[in-house]
Order: sequence, then structure tokens, then C-alpha cells
Amino acid sequence: METQGTVLIVARGGPQWSAAEAVLSDEYGYRVLVVRSAEDATSALADAHVDLVLAEHGSGGEGLTFLVGLRVSHPDIVRVLALEAKTELSQQAISPAAIYQFVRKPLDAKQIGLVVERGLESRELSRRHRMLSREFKIRGDTVGVHQRNGASLHVESQRFEKLVYVSEKLSELCDLARKAARTELPILIQGETGTGKELLARAIHYNSTRKTSPLMVQNCGGMSDELLHSELFGHKRGAFTGAISDRLGLFRAGDGGTVFLDEISEVSPSFQVSLLRFLQEGEVKPLGSDKTQTCNVRIIAASNRPLQALVAAGKYRQDLYFRLKGFELEVPPLRDRPVDIPALAEFFAAKHADAMGRKILGISAGTLEKLAAFDFPGNVRELENEIRRMVSLAEDGEYLTTKYMSPSIFAAPPRPRSNTTLAFVPQGTTLKDKVESLEKQVLNEALGRHRWNQSRAANELGLSRVGLANKIKRYGLDEAK
Repeated sequence: METQGTVLIVARGGPQWSAAEAVLSDEYGYRVLVVRSAEDATSALADAHVDLVLAEHGSGGEGLTFLVGLRVSHPDIVRVLALEAKTELSQQAISPAAIYQFVRKPLDAKQIGLVVERGLESRELSRRHRMLSREFKIRGDTVGVHQRNGASLHVESQRFEKLVYVSEKLSELCDLARKAARTELPILIQGETGTGKELLARAIHYNSTRKTSPLMVQNCGGMSDELLHSELFGHKRGAFTGAISDRLGLFRAGDGGTVFLDEISEVSPSFQVSLLRFLQEGEVKPLGSDKTQTCNVRIIAASNRPLQALVAAGKYRQDLYFRLKGFELEVPPLRDRPVDIPALAEFFAAKHADAMGRKILGISAGTLEKLAAFDFPGNVRELENEIRRMVSLAEDGEYLTTKYMSPSIFAAPPRPRSNTTLAFVPQGTTLKDKVESLEKQVLNEALGRHRWNQSRAANELGLSRVGLANKIKRYGLDEAK
């Protein structure tokens, strides 16, 4: 079943909540994340793309307080509050949270399912209304700012949790990552600094069977073997100078979950042996201890240097490399996917405008073209820093224009246009024939971009899935052709 959305439940647990989770997951096809506290919920929101939050009020009012903060930090998330049967809240208390709906205990799992379904339908209608309003505003009032030689102003982007993209390269990578997430195999993510390797690792964790267990993160770069061993495997009190108490270690702390090891290429040959043994046997021996324990964690490793080249140069163990790459994912640099730059820029502009309390109307066409022409050696991280800088310089109610842009990016020459894209020539003699040939071409291209995922293609084209299927049949389109 294709996931219909993500619901985050913030509650202390119990049979009522388990029943609601089962209905949302099994009958509606939602991905359900369950946490016990506001702190854990904040951590989950930082890593996963959440559509609706259902929070338990609790005796101390934590649920309502959390939803009030959520309205500011994540205004697009639908907010639902669960209350005890006799609890009464004043309008003054609940107004700041802008709650979509209340549900009363004892919970009715079927009712929860309907509330969530209606809440997400309402959210989608609001999103489409905002998009249409924005398009009319741009076309009617700001043509001079956004004129782009007839190009589409707002390409519908896709998301894999916090990763935003429109390019075929990222689409294929994220499709593979989703498949890898459903397995228990180790995953090796490679790519240049700033391409989003950690975001991809977090997305994989939250799409795996371990999503309700911990995700532990450790950067292995620039650490001594003793310190790294202590961080991952733990230590006993007195094992070395400064070890004033026992330390559990990330492997045991993350038992049942995922451990993300960044800059795995930087570990020493001797530590590579310890890591290899853990991957083979799942054994943990803390520093200063004679006892060996076992734990079950999934390893996701990342490197900004190609491990295969290090193996060939004799600088990295080949057996460890093969152990790490159950799945090998290569994140392409931003310069190789410039089509993603406008979508990322608009996403970052909205994100940082909200964070700074600014009202930014959008990004001018000339600015998007300048951004897309730059190579961004620092990749997505550099692009985000640039957009954050531009948002901080802009005034309320303005578009981001080139006057706020860094000189080095403004001076970038335009990218050479590809000669492989030929103009489409409609077929037929009548207007009806020509329009139908154009429609057939558009359908074929959209299906090809999405590797014949009809749901995604229909969403991009603004069609229902049934409507798209009818057109595929009408024009005799075939994936094999």
C-alpha cells in the first residue's frame, strides 16, 4: 500500500492509542510515528516530513503547549488535540494553537481515522487554494518580476522527508533509498560535502521498520581511536584518564534502532578492524571491560571520499567496504542537477522567512536563473546559506531579487543550453489532431520522468489517477515503448 501521509502521535501510550495507531496504519495506509514526549516529537519533526500531529493533552497541559509552538514552527501541519472526557478548555487557552479538531477520551479508533482523513483533505484543499491564488497574483500583478521566456514558474517538487527535488537523478536515488529502507542491510551513502547525505540517512531511518526506535548520529572525522571507541562501544569507569563514570556507547544506546556514522572514510586502520568485527558479529566490548555484549543496530555510513578508490590505494579495508555497502547510494552534486536549484531555493526561502518572521512573496525569475547558473561548490548547504542571507537582507512584503545576491553568484555566467532538446512539432492537420498529439507527448514525458509511477505523474499533471489511466489507454501509451 502506498503511504498516504505521515501522522505523528504524541502520547503516553496505552491500548486506546495502540488501536488508533493500528487503524491509521492498516486501514488508511498512513505512516504513523509514535513518541512519548514533546522533546521526542521535536526530534522527529526535525528528521521526518509530518502532515498531522495528534497530541495528548495530559494533566500538565503539555499537549496544548506543544501544539501552540507547532503552529509557529510548522504552520502547515494539521493539529489535533486529545482531551479527557471531563476536561474543559477556554477559548483563550486554545486559540493560540489553531487546533483543527478535538477528540475526547476514551478514544474511538474509527473516529480518529475519520478525523485524520478529513484533516488531511482540508490541508490539501488549502494548499491548492494557496497555489492558485499565488499563480493569479503573479500573473496579474508581477509579470515584470517573473517573466521567464514562457517557462513554468512553479515546478511541482517531490519530497523524501526533508529532501526536496524535481530532478530525475534525485528521484531515482530516493526511489532506491525507499527500497533500501525496507531491508535490514547496511547502507553506504557517498557524495560531496553539503549534498544532504545525513538528511538522506535520516529519511531512510524514518521509512524503515526501525522508525520508532532511536537514530544515533556520530561523526567519525578528527577523533582519536580511544575517543571514538568510547563514543561507539562505551567504556567502564577508570578505563582511561578522565573516565569518571561508565558510558553506555551509541551502539548499545541505539539497540533496536539505527546508527549513522558520518565521515567513515576517516577512521584509522586499527579502528576499521573493531568496526568490521561489530558488523560481522554484533558484539560490543566497552573499554576497560572483560565482558562482551551483543546489540542489534542497523548501520548507515557516509563518506565524502569514494571508499572504492581508498580501497584500491590500500588505505581502506576491502572487507569492511563490502560489509558497509549492502546498498550503495551516491548523492550527485548540485551542479549536476541544476533543475533542483529553483525548487530548493523556494523551499529555503519559505523556511527561513518563517523562522525570521519575515513575509517574503517569492523569488524573482532573474534570481532563480542566476542561482541555477552557479556551480555551488558547497552544494545544497551553500545554497541554503545564500538564501538565508538574502531573506535576512530583504524587507517585509518583497520578492528576493538579484540586488540581495552575493557578488560571486551574481557574476556567474549562464549555463550553456543543451542542444539535445528539440522543439516539439505537433502532428496532424486539424487543431484537434495537433492538440491531441501535444497531449500525448506531455503524458509520455511525465510518465517517463516518474518511471511510469502513475500516481506521481497524475499529481504533476493535475489529473486523477483514473483520468490518467483513461488517457494512457486512449493514446495507446506503453511503458515498454
